[in-house]
Amino acid sequence: MSLTRRQVTSAALAAVPLVGRSPGKDRRTLYIAGDSTAAQKFADAAPETGWGMAIPFFLRKEIGVSNQAVNGRSSKSFVDEGRLDAILATIRPHDLLLVQFAHNDEKSDDPTRYTEPWSTYQDHLRLFVEGARAHGARPVLATPVERRRFDADGNAVPTHGDYPAAMRALAARERVALLDIEALSLALWQALGVETTKTYFNWTDTEQDNTHFNPPGAIAVARLVAQELLRTRVLARHDVIRLHQSIPTSWITWPPAS
Repeated sequence: MSLTRRQVTSAALAAVPLVGRSPGKDRRTLYIAGDSTAAQKFADAAPETGWGMAIPFFLRKEIGVSNQAVNGRSSKSFVDEGRLDAILATIRPHDLLLVQFAHNDEKSDDPTRYTEPWSTYQDHLRLFVEGARAHGARPVLATPVERRRFDADGNAVPTHGDYPAAMRALAARERVALLDIEALSLALWQALGVETTKTYFNWTDTEQDNTHFNPPGAIAVARLVAQELLRTRVLARHDVIRLHQSIPTSWITWPPAS
């Protein structure tokens, strides 16, 4: 039996729970659509930490955070799985939709996730932009946070190819606020250096992960995001807090896996 598009979409919405939805009708919500670098992690993954888990520490309590980022997703697979539709079913006027993808869009050997920077990547990002605007919400594009990679001379090197440039070009063309997290995180890793950056990524006794963060790394990247939300005037000065304060890593918690 074939299903209509509406039936497929309805099934997708039912299967994709929204976590962290804002309960108050007058409370503005920051929705995050992204991949594992931003996603909520659970106790079985600790100390791995998505930067979306730390961003609430930098926002006043009147701004809720709905972190819909999911491990392994690209701009394409996020849309194809109905996850954008699920967000658009609940997003309200004056909410924010922050979009960060590229890590998995780069996987050219996986047709379910791969997008080409200057065509299908931009096409899928445009779906987020147009969807948010159609619901009176504000889209925000964030270039992908950089991995930890250094050359033989100790220079932090970019790993995302043309994807950041393609997102910058789309943001300019569509007049969308751009958070340049790729450039800022690359500069931060350069300033910290080869050894210190290990204390920001998910390096453990059994794993050397140069893509995902531990609590200090997630807090550092969330701080960059908050600074950019302020710089681009997406948020007002009174909306952003603790920008220059130390955030205890003990504030990060991992709920039990469901």
